[in-house]
Amino acid sequence: VQLQASGGGLVQAGGSLSLSCAASGSSVSAYSMAWFRQAAGKEREFVAAVSWRGGSLDYASSVKGRFTISSNSAANTVYLRMNRVDTEDTAVYYCAASSFGSRLWVSMRARRSENKYDVWGQGTQVTVSS
Repeated sequence: VQLQASGGGLVQAGGSLSLSCAASGSSVSAYSMAWFRQAAGKEREFVAAVSWRGGSLDYASSVKGRFTISSNSAANTVYLRMNRVDTEDTAVYYCAASSFGSRLWVSMRARRSENKYDVWGQGTQVTVSS
């Protein structure tokens, strides 16, 4: 599978933005999908994940209640809806796919580890202004 992230841009604090991750070469329903982000000078961190059947979701505490991850198998795309964004959300956002299947969802630590994701998109910049 190949991943293409898009939708980043400049948004004011308190506003909303939607990111998309279009997959090609394979169906997103065969993978667990996730969004990670990396702010300047910081390590890449987990944001959200959705299981390969869409039945399980996970969010980092910093975004829970504000961000929503979803997948659309017909469009072969995964989305990240970002509401009430804050300057702390400024980062390059990456989508990723994992083929670890159900093993990924046994452990929170596993599904939040970038080492468990096989394929990465190129990243899209999100900048939140105050």
